Amino acid sequence: MSMIAYRIAGVSLASALACGLAASANAQLLTHKDISLAMATTIVRTTMDTCKAQGYNVSVHVLGREGQVVLAVRHPEAGLATFENSMKKAYTSRTFRTPSGKFADGVKGNPLAGALRLTNIVPAQGALPIVVGEETIGAVGVSGAPGGDKDEACAKAGIEKVAADLK
Repeated sequence: MSMIAYRIAGVSLASALACGLAASANAQLLTHKDISLAMATTIVRTTMDTCKAQGYNVSVHVLGREGQVVLAVRHPEAGLATFENSMKKAYTSRTFRTPSGKFADGVKGNPLAGALRLTNIVPAQGALPIVVGEETIGAVGVSGAPGGDKDEACAKAGIEKVAADLK
């Protein structure tokens, strides 16, 4: 390679590095709120206590912003399928940023709805998103009460318990 080619390559490399460093200098870290284990524990405890006071043995899942399980609990007398169902309800609520019952209403009568083919999506009432301002940071799902409306009411009690911290 001639001296001129080396200089051109060197200038191109230097220019590329300078542009890359300039872009890095403008990059910023993302900041967001997440559900702590302590908050998830409060939500689960309140949710389960609310359901138990009404005579319902339930399973509860609290999911974080990425749909990951933060905390999951199944009452020993809750049905076996309630554990999986509460997770799927929570995942549905988190994914679509809406109560799982509202999602269920939206796909009712449309068994070919594409969303129903996604893993962990279930059209059943019983989960609510956990929201800070306009941002959905998780969801709580409940299964085991005799009806999704009762599951949802317990989930609502759990979220209301930490409402002051969701600001």
